[in-house]
Amino acid sequence: MTRSSIISPIVRACARFRVSTLSILVISLSNTASLASTEEIAVTGADDSTVIYPASFFQPYNPVSVNDMIDRIPGVSISGGGGGRGLGSGGDLLINGQRLAGKDNSPRDQLRRIAAREVERIEIIRGTSSDLAVRGSGQVVNVVLQDAETRASTSVEISTDRHTDGTLQPGATISHSRQTGNLNATVSLQADPQYNHNQRREISYTPGLTPTELMTEDNVRDRMAYQASTLVGYRTGPHRMQLNALYGTSDHPVELVRRYRSPQFPDTVARTEREPIDHVKNNWEIGGDYELEFDDGGNLLFLFIVNDDTDDSVRERFLSDAQTAEPERKALYIESNSRTRERIAQTTYSWSLTDGQDLQLGAERAQTILDSSLLIGRESGDTAPSPRYGNLRPALSLSNPGSSVEEMRYEGFAVHNWTLNDRMTLESSLVYETSEISQTGTVSQSRDFQFWRPSVDYRFNITNSLQLRATVARQVQQLSFSNFTATANTNDTDKDADAGNPNLVPTKEIRYELTMEYRLPNDAGVVSSRFFMRDLEDQIGRINASSDPARLVSAAGNIGDAKRWGVYLDGSTRLGSLGLPDAIVSSSLYLFDSEVVNPILGTKERINGRGRAEIGFRHDIIDWNLNYGFDYGHPLHGGERNIEVNTIDSYEQGSSLTMFVSTVLFDDVTFRLESNNTLDSESCRERIRYNGLAASGDISEIENSCWGSGQKLALKVRKTF
Repeated sequence: MTRSSIISPIVRACARFRVSTLSILVISLSNTASLASTEEIAVTGADDSTVIYPASFFQPYNPVSVNDMIDRIPGVSISGGGGGRGLGSGGDLLINGQRLAGKDNSPRDQLRRIAAREVERIEIIRGTSSDLAVRGSGQVVNVVLQDAETRASTSVEISTDRHTDGTLQPGATISHSRQTGNLNATVSLQADPQYNHNQRREISYTPGLTPTELMTEDNVRDRMAYQASTLVGYRTGPHRMQLNALYGTSDHPVELVRRYRSPQFPDTVARTEREPIDHVKNNWEIGGDYELEFDDGGNLLFLFIVNDDTDDSVRERFLSDAQTAEPERKALYIESNSRTRERIAQTTYSWSLTDGQDLQLGAERAQTILDSSLLIGRESGDTAPSPRYGNLRPALSLSNPGSSVEEMRYEGFAVHNWTLNDRMTLESSLVYETSEISQTGTVSQSRDFQFWRPSVDYRFNITNSLQLRATVARQVQQLSFSNFTATANTNDTDKDADAGNPNLVPTKEIRYELTMEYRLPNDAGVVSSRFFMRDLEDQIGRINASSDPARLVSAAGNIGDAKRWGVYLDGSTRLGSLGLPDAIVSSSLYLFDSEVVNPILGTKERINGRGRAEIGFRHDIIDWNLNYGFDYGHPLHGGERNIEVNTIDSYEQGSSLTMFVSTVLFDDVTFRLESNNTLDSESCRERIRYNGLAASGDISEIENSCWGSGQKLALKVRKTF
């Protein structure tokens, strides 16, 4: 079967799915008339840009946590948090109007620890204001807790995951929250099961498509992630303080076995590779903030975060030949160590200039340090065996005994909010960033950077339901420190390491966005479209970093200017027109395209993906205390390739289907059964290897491989006391 015969049905399926996704958006609009006469259950705030959901709205659904409540609101999603260095001002979640002073503490995890019974209301804020502690999001979710003198709750969740290979792995989470007067605290302990058994099949071909080798791989990761966290807050008069702390550890082994066979004798194993891998992973974080409200309406806020993340691994490769009686021998040793530390402080002061204008001034200091090392030992070579390299011969050309990268970054920023009239707002900001990146070790150097980052965000409430948003901003992407030094390669068995590039400069971009959002009457749903264009300068991709033509090496590098453009189409609606007011169907269609000149081939190539189509359904049967649903996603492929100096990879990710059913039994005990990767989908890759440079077109080998971890079933039992 040819590759085109496999891909063509996928393309046709994508086209059909695009049509079905767009039809959901049309259904959303058609529900407007059918629900116009129903009782209004979401209240619009006085500024016509905020939608308020009181706690009573969620009561029929028996929610356990705040996450359960947000899942019942059409058109709302919470980002994963973290990412990037420093704090910035981005985000889309507030709790009691307060920003979370943390990065490893993801917003969704925080909301899972807050019991639904403690919530007074949830606000969906679509406007801009200096009162918001976060900026840059289309909408902000503010969870307002009850103002009680004393309250306490304990939530317990016990889970069991069952994998395709029959492995059962239990997990548990317990969190306790309490408020006494002006003091509130939440403590959480979690054991998150993260076992994974990935299976791969690979066939190698000659350039004439004659099979030469079959390979099967079993990759078993036996991991349990433990985490302890706490959040303490105190308020008195105009003063508000918050402190959070987190510690996590997930040390684990990985056992990887590859078996190679001849196509002529597929039932006979010719040789075996075994790779035991020991991982040491742990992290901790402490963050806090202090807020002071002045009598004249001014607001002073100070935030800080200190964190530390360690990720070490030792990988060894043992070879055995079924044709000989020789014992298993060690052929490769790779020790990779990484420790990242951040120390961040930010302060802001905001105040009102006039009745319709306010201003915020702020500054941030962020120090980021990466200490890393890479040791590679091989059974062959000219050097003497060393215990430091697993009793193998050091590969000195690729090894990096130790290096350190440090960034000291300072930001000053000003944000001006202007309410033009009762329907229009304009937010403009200006950020000045200066930083010094220094590196010691194999390369020792120091570089300075300065950037101006202006932005303008215009919002127009055409009606109370229809909002237009237009944004123009200059952004500077942060560099990945791991690209500065040599790192272990875990993607290609023929490559032990990837070269580093200490001369990378950040990618600059100008971003244009136009968004239209329509909220159907009476909380019937939300339909939105977002168009974007990005002009990128100094785009980062893969370059030829070879110093010796006989040893070709790729590395991350700046490859020139690039463009990205696309559209996000989202629709979420209640099926009131079908007699199912407690059912929500949501759909998304994301279409992207891009263009950059690849320096290795000299051709125009796409960067990133082409998009994704998604559809989700959720139905609450209130009389039975039952809800069920699914989420289906299908990636849209077409043309994007990963081009290295002597290989070209093309990837196709499989579809995803998650299904669930949940019910409340006994004394408010929630039972939830989930099916992940229900379709047993796989991802596939075609890798073309070349004799010499990929630009030569001289193919040496073609590899087709597919892999997946199968379906996973999870049973979760939750109870709030």
